[in-house]
Amino acid sequence: MSGGPAVQELVTIALREDRDVFTLRRFSQSACRFMGIAGPPLVRLATVVSAAGEHLLGAPGLTARLTVEDVDGTVLSVRFRWHGATRPRPEMLKSATRLLDSCGYRPPQESGGHELTFVLRAPASSSPVAELAGDIAGRLNTDGLDLIDTLRVQNGQLLAALDESLQQQEELQRLNAELEETNAGVVALYSELAGELEKTNSGVVALYAELEDKSRQLELADEYKTRFWANVSHELRSPVNSVIALSRLLLDPAGDPLTAEQRRQVALVQSSGSTLLALVDELLDVAKAESGRLEPHPVDTDLRSVLHQLRGTLQGTAHHGVSLRIPDHGQRAVLHTDETMLTRVLRNILSNALKFTVEGSVTLDVTEQHRDGVDWFVFSVLDTGVGIPPDEVERVFEEFYQVRGPHQRGRAGTGLGLPYARKLTELLGGRLALHSEVGRGTRVTVELPGRVPGATGLAEAEQQTGRLTPIWRSVVVVDDDEAFLTGLRPVLERLAASCTVLTDSTRAVETVERERPDAVLLDLNMPALDGYEVLGLLAADPATAAVPVAVLTALDLAHVDRSRLDHARAVLNKSHLTAERIASAMTAPPGPPIPPERPSHPPHRSVPTGTPEPTATPGPPEPSGPTDPPAHDRRAEEHG
Repeated sequence: MSGGPAVQELVTIALREDRDVFTLRRFSQSACRFMGIAGPPLVRLATVVSAAGEHLLGAPGLTARLTVEDVDGTVLSVRFRWHGATRPRPEMLKSATRLLDSCGYRPPQESGGHELTFVLRAPASSSPVAELAGDIAGRLNTDGLDLIDTLRVQNGQLLAALDESLQQQEELQRLNAELEETNAGVVALYSELAGELEKTNSGVVALYAELEDKSRQLELADEYKTRFWANVSHELRSPVNSVIALSRLLLDPAGDPLTAEQRRQVALVQSSGSTLLALVDELLDVAKAESGRLEPHPVDTDLRSVLHQLRGTLQGTAHHGVSLRIPDHGQRAVLHTDETMLTRVLRNILSNALKFTVEGSVTLDVTEQHRDGVDWFVFSVLDTGVGIPPDEVERVFEEFYQVRGPHQRGRAGTGLGLPYARKLTELLGGRLALHSEVGRGTRVTVELPGRVPGATGLAEAEQQTGRLTPIWRSVVVVDDDEAFLTGLRPVLERLAASCTVLTDSTRAVETVERERPDAVLLDLNMPALDGYEVLGLLAADPATAAVPVAVLTALDLAHVDRSRLDHARAVLNKSHLTAERIASAMTAPPGPPIPPERPSHPPHRSVPTGTPEPTATPGPPEPSGPTDPPAHDRRAEEHG
């Protein structure tokens, strides 16, 4: 703003008694109204100014100066100046800093005094500062007089009348009575304002307490939501895993032959189950990502298979007239990454591009680069859609944020796609970038290293575990889930020459003592004796204490009570359970005892939310193959 000095004075008031503080409050309120400041900001300034004036009253040379200033816009300032030893209370400065735009205190210098400044920003004004200040000062002189100034005028008129004629005694008595009545009104008004100020301060305190209580309620609701999300995902995953595993057993060439129509129908069941399982896993991963417990499980990935799956899944979602181009990339380098996370990253980006592209094309381009001794895979998705405004490019990576506009009509979404894709990309050791131009389209680039940092290669894992040769003479499995056991049997055939399966956990100790197996696989959640209790009995019996035990669970590992699993060699999640993963965990040297720490969320048996404990376990694992997770996990990693 230009047109005059940066600081223009409105009025300076000497503060000697309570009425002067009242006058300052009235002038501050009037100046606020003339500058367009109303509502809560006006009340906050008047409250702070009154509190400061009352506290400093009595200090030598105390004055209050109201000014209009140009500081990155128009502001109203109130400056207190005084001498002596009086200092403002720290709690008053803290409250003023929270309630106003600015609060500053300057202690006395060599020749100066104290200075306390309060600043409140005003709405933008087209008038220069000098013109605005002159207008306000004039209006204060005519409209800003309070009742005390009115009394002083009336006293002057009364003295003039007395000097003019001593004969007007009746008029004088009437004026005196009016003066007393006015004084009583002033005192009553002052008391009313003091009570109003006290009530306002109490209301502010109550408001802050209410806000803190609402914040606690929101945090608790978010925690309940995350627990519910995770529990429901686990419950859905159990039957879906069983459907997929059983359909794969039916399609196994070693099983009974099926007719062509039966194979087609079973293949459809398997495909639909795999799609549903991917959605359930993604739902669970979102819950894990929110709590920081999502970890990649890298495998040697066939990129051609991933691209083929994306093409088949997304081809039917494109708008009429929009072409989806996904190449058959001839992979040269090894891509050792989490195949599920990679698929979800690309699916989220491609789905987002297809959703907001009504004509033209959506193209996925894949290139391989070798930089600084590392193989990199670069996935670039280019669309001809609506584009994103420059000021909202970064905001689309905020959870639940969606760019508003006509393009959103009829396109449902949560605003989690891009934030979730970037989170997964970072977990895989890569980076995601977005460039967009309104009306011309968007390009999203994902760069991933050929190997997830810290991951062991599949070849090394196979060498460590003896993949094709059984490593045990016998194994005992204690689990009450028949569907899971059906899918687990092919995995066990690769691990042990013989296998004993128990669905009644009460017979576990007796059977292990009789069979003397090389290993025990123990389910954690069972109706009679649960896994915690069976493990404790095995550890307490000298005849069974030395047998290695792997605990199997459908729960997230963060929900497992680790303090009760000291005797377990490993704790494995039932999802994607393979022979290599079991062998790697069980043949690794025993590590130190599991720390007796509690998870951030209580175990399912003690969740106070009223959510029933899951009793069904996830379905059987997928048969091992070229995309099985590597067997490099060690005891500490399996415990999360």
